[in-house]
Amino acid sequence: MDVKRTGIVIKPTNSRVVIRPFEVASESRVEKIIARVASLPEREVECLLEQVMQEFRERHQRTREFFLHRFDQVRKHLLTDQPVGENRRLLIGAYFTQEYALESAALFNPSMVWHPDQSGLPAGSRRFVLSLRATGEGHISSITFRSGVIDAGGRIRMDEPTRFVQAPELVPNALYEKTLFHRKLIELGINGPLTDQVMATLGDHFTLDDLDRTLKSVLKHNRARQREFEPVAHTMLVLAKSNYEIRFGPELNVSERIIFPSSPTETNGIEDARFVRFTDANGRVCYYATYTAYDGRVTLPQMLETEDFLHFKVSTLNGPEVRNKGFALFPRMVNGQYAMLSRQDNENIYLMYSDLPHFWYTKELIARPTYPWEFVQLGNCGSPIETEAGWLVLTHGVGPMRKYAMGAFLLDLDNPARVIGRLATPLLEPNANEREGYVPNVVYSCGAVVHGRELVIPYAMSDYASTFATVPLDDVLGALTRV
Repeated sequence: MDVKRTGIVIKPTNSRVVIRPFEVASESRVEKIIARVASLPEREVECLLEQVMQEFRERHQRTREFFLHRFDQVRKHLLTDQPVGENRRLLIGAYFTQEYALESAALFNPSMVWHPDQSGLPAGSRRFVLSLRATGEGHISSITFRSGVIDAGGRIRMDEPTRFVQAPELVPNALYEKTLFHRKLIELGINGPLTDQVMATLGDHFTLDDLDRTLKSVLKHNRARQREFEPVAHTMLVLAKSNYEIRFGPELNVSERIIFPSSPTETNGIEDARFVRFTDANGRVCYYATYTAYDGRVTLPQMLETEDFLHFKVSTLNGPEVRNKGFALFPRMVNGQYAMLSRQDNENIYLMYSDLPHFWYTKELIARPTYPWEFVQLGNCGSPIETEAGWLVLTHGVGPMRKYAMGAFLLDLDNPARVIGRLATPLLEPNANEREGYVPNVVYSCGAVVHGRELVIPYAMSDYASTFATVPLDDVLGALTRV
């Protein structure tokens, strides 16, 4: 097959930094820092603040707002109720703020979807959004974005990213649906007197503040069972905080948006988002992304949903078959149900169906490691792509020396449990320029697209940087060994 490497390389850079809270572990240290700033003469406060602003204002947007927000978060540690002037509030906020180089270590595992805005393009061109896993200090991963255009001739042009990066705002008063929330609690084995009382009090839809107030009220009225109820209450709050909403300002360039870990399940990273442009039965288009949340001990599959890459809903994936990594949603419903590829045993590929996108109870084995280059494990490289011949699934296989290669198989359009074609040899293997990196000998993708009759594959090179390859779709379909 004529697989062409484009030569485009998207490398990590130390200069792209995001402003984020600097958390001091000890409350007594927080109080001491604030007290030291409070003791400074006003003139010295002004000089110090001007120095900070001169050094950092060109590196970030809305720096003053962030400093004031950080002050509000630590103001409970003030020792008196005396009013604090704005300059001193800004300076205190600066002491509890830091920069984080979000992609200083790696920029990899790309996923590619068509941009929701296709206006203003020449005929035959399409604009795309590329999500990437950015990894920085402490190996904390987040989701960052790039954009670009593929023209009528199949040439890829990347938009130049700006130097700014900004985390989203948490949506205040995001609503939870009581029925789904209660269903998840039961699934986790968290049911009993406390959950019964709390659920009976809450409305059909509620906010995190509603839940917090209700829990405090129920605990207050059950002081005798405090030790029994408090761990359950904590788990309920963790679950709620793992289902949240975020939004970016519309003025932000795509490259300036960063989805950084926000919930207790994500403290050590958000990994390998597989985006898919999903069309429902009514023709509504949205974008889903399955990803892996990691808290330093446990990996937990979760899901993003957005229509515009500005407002995102983040949800836990639920059900007994939500285990391990590598979930990839089909781009439309199949036989009246949502369909998903999965890999619960870290080795084989399964097919799952569900009436709800966030709950998964059954699975069916559809593909196992078969060829020597995939004997260690087999997995998907993103969501299936619908073609006239069937569902095209890009795969990754792991062979000797833990070398990763990309392959493909074809599923029947009406019965995706049936594999009707498969590549016997790799579609893409790491070449001499791609095998050196954070994890050697790896090529890996989280989602490709078809443009005209060309398959466009964004992929990571040894978990360090990302690039693109293209190959005629007809060549791939023609090379599939019929099963």
